[in-house]
Amino acid sequence: MPQARAIAVHPAGTWPEGAAKDSVTVDFDDRFRRRKVYLTDGGGSFLLDLPEATVMREGDGLQLEDGGFIRLRAAPEDLVSVTAATPALLLRLAWHLGNRHLPTELDGDRILIRHDHVIIRMLEGLGATLQKVRAPFNPEGGAYGEHNRLPAHPHGHHHHHGDDDHHHHGH
Repeated sequence: MPQARAIAVHPAGTWPEGAAKDSVTVDFDDRFRRRKVYLTDGGGSFLLDLPEATVMREGDGLQLEDGGFIRLRAAPEDLVSVTAATPALLLRLAWHLGNRHLPTELDGDRILIRHDHVIIRMLEGLGATLQKVRAPFNPEGGAYGEHNRLPAHPHGHHHHHGDDDHHHHGH
């Protein structure tokens, strides 16, 4: 069992970065956790032990019980860069991705997604230009504040917004 225990996550820019004792580099899947043992970049280990599952982002500080911090780094992943011939087409592509609740990173004039052959075919059919890239993945958070608590919805989910707000996705 690791000696150190991380008990809180502080967003990038809100913690004393000089207090970082080490760093941990993890992919997007390992940045939504409540409790897990991590190996640090310096060869140590620590237990993440939070009250609830939390999305952790590049540059966040994981506060240790002793007051120190571990800097979180987003690991490069195999992604797909989505670009378009016009801003209007890129906006349309973003709408289609958002309509499917797909984890999506908006990065200037491109959109980054994970590879999904069904989504790739849809984007190609809509006129997107696609390129495989390797980069850290930092998708947008949700519209209802779940960016700090919940992962993206899986396909085939149901929303319960209230009696007046029924919608269908058509997936």
